Amino acid sequence: MARKNESPQKAAMREMMHSYLKDNDISIKNGTDVNTVMRDMMSVILEDVLDEELDEELGYSKYDYRNKNTDNSRNGHSKKTMHTSYGDMDVAIPRDRNGEYEPQLIKKYQNTITQDMEEKILSMYAKGMTTGDIESHMKELYDMDISDSTISRITDKILPIVREWQERPLEEVYAVVFMDAIHYHVRSEGRIVKRAVYIALGIDMNGKKDVLGMYVGENESAKFWLSIMNGLKNRGVEDILIACVDGLTGFPQAIEAVYPQTEIQQCIIHQIRNSTKFVSYKDIKKLMSDLKRVYAAPTEETALNELELFRDKWDAKYPKIYKSWHDNWATLSTYFKYPEAVRRLIYTTNAIEGFNRQLRKVTKSKTVFPTDDSLLKMLYLAMMDITKKWTGHRQDWGQIHSQLEIYFEERLSGRNL
Repeated sequence: MARKNESPQKAAMREMMHSYLKDNDISIKNGTDVNTVMRDMMSVILEDVLDEELDEELGYSKYDYRNKNTDNSRNGHSKKTMHTSYGDMDVAIPRDRNGEYEPQLIKKYQNTITQDMEEKILSMYAKGMTTGDIESHMKELYDMDISDSTISRITDKILPIVREWQERPLEEVYAVVFMDAIHYHVRSEGRIVKRAVYIALGIDMNGKKDVLGMYVGENESAKFWLSIMNGLKNRGVEDILIACVDGLTGFPQAIEAVYPQTEIQQCIIHQIRNSTKFVSYKDIKKLMSDLKRVYAAPTEETALNELELFRDKWDAKYPKIYKSWHDNWATLSTYFKYPEAVRRLIYTTNAIEGFNRQLRKVTKSKTVFPTDDSLLKMLYLAMMDITKKWTGHRQDWGQIHSQLEIYFEERLSGRNL
């Protein structure tokens, strides 16, 4: 019986479903029963549409031989198992004798027919779930068996999107670009090798944070960093005011070649960790207090005086600490020239460290990636998931922007920022 304001089409569908359930003595008691009925209906609809496709391809309908004007003909059906959001179902795909018919509704190598299901697989992959976990989850959700190769095929669809993302145009000027590397194990030519993933995270002149690129490479070198810098240049980045790094090998030479005016700030926190990791626990508290007088000094002149006092007190016991700070002073001391708000921004690489920490949380279930592409796929999907929450800018950005405009007036003048 039709309901009020119901369209004729929906009323007819309701009547048909009522008759179908009654004639076949089908009782709907739960969601699984609904899925079973929907799956049966979908297979019938698909098979009818595919048969109509072949009719159009051949130019005549089944048994209508009087209108046949081709030497081709029907040649039965082949069975294909399709994965759907209602579960697995078998579909009879019609064939032609000459092998010329290419189904359009269900493509030759297609075995899923719902965007929803593929999006769920990509979402689970982005959150670091293993293929085994995804298979179990899909079985529980849709009562279907899905193979590693199917998961790989679905996730491979994003590789062209990743390439496009890696080459997208960027802003003309970035206030700060943070550079860092994280390491993973990947199979290559039958061996397990260590791969570095180099990450560039930028903050533009509006205070907006963005991942500029992620690059899979073998080791840090000036040549590799040069290729990344040239890549940023080719994508429209004309200037980087300040680059914050964690003592990356070859980076200073590379950035000087492409962006010679860029100020380099080496991460103070990493410098502290690296230079004090072998200090005795009984000395660490006093030593750290003396070292803080250096990096927390109000001016560079005061910091240098405190560094000399630190040497006088601790050099006999820990000579490498002073040497490390002294040798790297040119890139460690950059922040002293700026006011407090800018110092807080560039003092550490916390911005990119936090991002890397989230990536590691997602990828921790993978001890070894089968290929470089599989690593890049997971990192890209994880990155897209993480950066969805990056809205707005820092609360103190107005103050930072004003100070940067003063300090870099000549470099910023004439630019449409």
